[in-house]
Amino acid sequence: MSDPAPGGDAAAAELLTLEDVERAAAAALPAGVRDFVAGGSGRERTLTANRAAFDRIFLRPRVLRDVSRCSTAAGLLDRPVAMPVAVAPVAYQGLVHPEGELAAARAAKAAGVPFTVSTLSTVPVEEITALGGDVWFQLYWLREPGRALELARRAEDAGCTALMLTVDVPWMGRRLRDVRNEFTLPEHVRAAHLDGGGASAAHHRTAGASAVAVHTGREFSSALSWSHVAELRASTRLPLLLKGVLAPEDAVRAVEFGVDAVVVSNHGGRQLDSALPSVEALPAIAEAVGGDCRVLLDSGVRSGTDVLKALALGASGVLVGRPPVWGLAVAGEEGVRRVLGLLAEELADALGLAGCATVADARRLRTARGGAGADDGAGQRAGTPLTAGDGATGP
Repeated sequence: MSDPAPGGDAAAAELLTLEDVERAAAAALPAGVRDFVAGGSGRERTLTANRAAFDRIFLRPRVLRDVSRCSTAAGLLDRPVAMPVAVAPVAYQGLVHPEGELAAARAAKAAGVPFTVSTLSTVPVEEITALGGDVWFQLYWLREPGRALELARRAEDAGCTALMLTVDVPWMGRRLRDVRNEFTLPEHVRAAHLDGGGASAAHHRTAGASAVAVHTGREFSSALSWSHVAELRASTRLPLLLKGVLAPEDAVRAVEFGVDAVVVSNHGGRQLDSALPSVEALPAIAEAVGGDCRVLLDSGVRSGTDVLKALALGASGVLVGRPPVWGLAVAGEEGVRRVLGLLAEELADALGLAGCATVADARRLRTARGGAGADDGAGQRAGTPLTAGDGATGP
């Protein structure tokens, strides 16, 4: 691929919204890589619906509150953070910038938020934790017996502060953009934690298929079950998160298995197409666990106001995946810093204008629906369900 777009600090400073960053990244990336980052599964209904669901949620601001000292500071998994945001795990970040995960992790450290290393990272976890930030490790359950637990131990030994088990990928969803492109990893982009960091099926073009999907189909286990969650819980002292939960029943069971947090996520619209938008699933899950474990939101977050909406609906914080990758593609570490800086600036602005001096105040806000299917004005309290199906869904 070509070098990232030039401009560094100056180019990043011209980006005023995450949509600006997305457009700049689309212009900088080769078409196949752009589709790999941007695409969803199937007809991309869930990918589209994630944003539409956020756009249907409106906040009821409070007034006559002293917001002269408004702070985004919070805690995630009992550790202080500059804002209730973590960088989500994203595979193969070396596709979009030569420094890949290293640049993104440095930016996350500078922003005071956790960075999550993917099993499919192009940089070993030890090199990322050596940077000194708050690092979580995302784990896929692997076919080869014992490999997943070995990776978990490796992450713990490297100094990671949490383990995140992804539970919604028995196999990779049909990402038709990648299928049509017969997407294949370039030679220099390797999965540092798999195949000894060497070449794999992901590097060999397969007619009518995504080589990445072929590779993960050989590596990931489709037999992942609650017994494996118990095995992982017993093997680590780190906080354990389950990512990919959309059903309240599964969240309740996660609490029973000693899980510290569930991540309400539809994998950014990349797994089951027509899965419920994550923000629609959030309130019922927050209500179901009743504070017995933390609840984080992933999929579709594109602004500080989206973060505020998630907090009002019962989340402890959010994960952002694609936006940091867009920033990485545009201007490397500085681009990711710009993305996280925009989220912090927008969240501080939204908190103050909503009458919230702290993140804790945001969890007491009410929400209402706008547009088609709008509610009758009674609104919602944090932790009460938003009824799935209200209003229009994405095409």
